[in-house]
Amino acid sequence: MRAVILVGGEGTRMRPLTCNMPKPMLPVVNRPFLEHMLDYLKRYGISDVVLSMCYRPDVIQAHFGDGRSFGVELAYAVEQTPLGTAGAVKNAEQHVDETCFVFNGDILTDLDLRAMLEFHRRVGAKVTIALTPVEDPTAYGLVETDADRRIRRFTEKPAPDQVTTNLINAGTYIIEPEVLGLVPPDTFYMFERGLFPLLLEKGEPMFGFPSHSYWIDIGTPQKYLAVHHDILLGHVSLQPPGERAGDGLLAGKDCIVDPTARIVGPVVLGDRVSLGPEASIIGPVVIGNDCQVGSGSTVEEAVVWNGTSIGEKVTVKASVAAARCTIADGAIIDGAIIADGCSIGSGNRLERGIKVWPGATLAPNTITF
Repeated sequence: MRAVILVGGEGTRMRPLTCNMPKPMLPVVNRPFLEHMLDYLKRYGISDVVLSMCYRPDVIQAHFGDGRSFGVELAYAVEQTPLGTAGAVKNAEQHVDETCFVFNGDILTDLDLRAMLEFHRRVGAKVTIALTPVEDPTAYGLVETDADRRIRRFTEKPAPDQVTTNLINAGTYIIEPEVLGLVPPDTFYMFERGLFPLLLEKGEPMFGFPSHSYWIDIGTPQKYLAVHHDILLGHVSLQPPGERAGDGLLAGKDCIVDPTARIVGPVVLGDRVSLGPEASIIGPVVIGNDCQVGSGSTVEEAVVWNGTSIGEKVTVKASVAAARCTIADGAIIDGAIIADGCSIGSGNRLERGIKVWPGATLAPNTITF
């Protein structure tokens, strides 16, 4: 069984975290998100994977190579310009010669792929779309089905008075290769607004596969934080790395934790993390490799990437501090997003959703509220 993963987007809603890194490579509990996706596919025996890329393909290829060290065989299809969801799969058509899964590369789910495939084959579908219920479907694409789950109508981002179901397109598809014959080559073309409505118009058998599996679109910094909370709190079947080192604590190799430091789980520490005297780590928290947290500092409900240094009496709360940042003594980071390579001087107070772009330097006391 083969899968195509769409990893070509620029991740504009995730900026500044995606300025230098494609969204599927952002660390989720200290591993690139795409690694978690490949592990998920392997659990269902899917080891033949095509990555459809456009933005920063070099970063992805340098990390994964031919995929063998990750237990899969990878092929790459690179778009010269963005081709949309269906156009991206069309660009990889040479690899799609049999029934194929297609995944959006920014969705974490524990959907039962085996059950979905069995349903697809049983009903003789040309396309099967995974569906998930949401409280407010107006920001998504509604999918209406009949009693046999055959799709009858699509409504993209409906107005409140157009909502007829709470089931939305969950971004996981099974397609038969012949449907790609309807997708124009080298053209921006979407599944949602192009191919699927066309197949419906032609009367081709398309079915929905609803489930109550865990599902989240990791498309914004707020959802990026939320998915870490969900993983650490056990809401999704994804095992964080590290060895159990205490109640609610998973730690990597060679960590140094001062005896006076306070840890309230769930907390994940990478390798070689140092926690100073009277530091407080209040979960859900993930701290990456080679990070330091200074004396009297607090990290709470936050994600800190590799190589970041947090000084003394610093607060980092409900925030993301990306890789190789330096946060000086007494700074307060509360509800902010700090991209990689930033230097935050002492006395700065970053709140209210402030975003700091890569490599920025804030002199002491530059921003306060």
